[in-house]
Amino acid sequence: MAKRAARFVCQECGAVTSRWSGKCESCGEWNTIVEEAATADIMAAATGKTSRAKGRRLVLSSLDTPIPEAPRIETGIAEFDRVTGGGLVPGSAVLIGGDPGIGKSTLLLQVAATLADSGRRVVYVTGEEATAQVQLRARRLGADKSAVALAAETEVETILETLSAGPPPALVVIDSIQTLQTSIAEASPGTVTQVRASAQALIRYAKLSGAAVILVGHVTKDGQLAGPRVVEHMVDAVLTFEGDPSHAFRLLRGSKNRFGPTDELGVFEMTGGGLREVDNPSELFLGERDVSSPGAAVFAGMEGTRPLLVEVQALVAPSRLATPRRAVLGWDSSRLSMVLAVLEARCALVLSSHDIYLAVAGGLRIAEPAADLAVAAALISSRAGIALPPDVVYFGEVSLSGRVRPVPHASGRLKEAAKLGFRGAIVPPQAAADSEGCATSEVALLSDLVHRIAPNGFADERQASSFGDD
Repeated sequence: MAKRAARFVCQECGAVTSRWSGKCESCGEWNTIVEEAATADIMAAATGKTSRAKGRRLVLSSLDTPIPEAPRIETGIAEFDRVTGGGLVPGSAVLIGGDPGIGKSTLLLQVAATLADSGRRVVYVTGEEATAQVQLRARRLGADKSAVALAAETEVETILETLSAGPPPALVVIDSIQTLQTSIAEASPGTVTQVRASAQALIRYAKLSGAAVILVGHVTKDGQLAGPRVVEHMVDAVLTFEGDPSHAFRLLRGSKNRFGPTDELGVFEMTGGGLREVDNPSELFLGERDVSSPGAAVFAGMEGTRPLLVEVQALVAPSRLATPRRAVLGWDSSRLSMVLAVLEARCALVLSSHDIYLAVAGGLRIAEPAADLAVAAALISSRAGIALPPDVVYFGEVSLSGRVRPVPHASGRLKEAAKLGFRGAIVPPQAAADSEGCATSEVALLSDLVHRIAPNGFADERQASSFGDD
């Protein structure tokens, strides 16, 4: 028998080396490299094939071959169906992650119960809790009468044998993939090899049986899905359930979807009876605005295909520190540094001697560059001590030259603003043509926005200038 080559895998990042070392050269973590079975051995055991198996001839098709549209299983929860592209696709595998306690199990139990009430077979397998704990949660959610088949198991072979015993279910929920283990992998549960082999077996079952499989995944302290990145490539959709624990809002965001658009957003509100869908998140995020305070601007953003209005709050205060503070919540800190540099270099607005605090209201995290203009407006308003008009929205990308660039979906942003009662919008050039009920004002340069908000300059700068004249 040929000797199997040694193979060492990092349990943090999944990097493979031919020898053991105390520190992983890829991620820099210590004591995370463990000897494991080769990937070829695991895949051969999972599929029942060896590397010497003879191949078969494939039937090739052209790109213009007509194909039927992928069928959908609507869960009955509109926000969940929005993010998945209209519902679950039979035979698909979905990976959902989120911080501990954010509500992943609550959401999936509500999805399973709603789908079971429609007459479909649903199986919920938990590896982290006992069945009694899940039953108590179902009772609290009012879903204890739903015909959801429940089991507590961590062995993949036992789960697959149980699923194969009856008719194929419409939905299988696995909570979570890090707790499963399979006998074909010689490693502990939660390791890279076990997670990859368990996910491969469950995805193969989904493709063969036509059941939709949802895998719950843990996240790291950085908010990334734990385990090997290859699992995200294996599944058909990757969803992230996020939110600020201090707020009741929960956001379901899609970062990958082979059967629908990505970057879609579903908004839920955590209540005592479970998660409640939010039909109009813009109105919810703007419900507690203080229109009389300087430093608050309304940003008209887009999350996937959904327009969303949210308030951006800024506080600019003089600092006595050698290095002023920069604190950001809900936005990219490097993006804030860029906007501050443009305001200083192109608009002669002194901010280097001030503490800067920036927050997105409601616990939402904004990633699109179109928020640059709203952030700049909030900073200028706070620096000047002048409140912005309460019925005006802002959107536009700021370049390093100080120009305001156009952004996509201007018409959808303006239409959402008009629907919520906003009568004006500060927009980049070429966006005014897409006006939908809002009186738009074009801003070509960031310096124009500064003169528009503070036409008489800033009080402290005028005072310093008068002292110099004396």
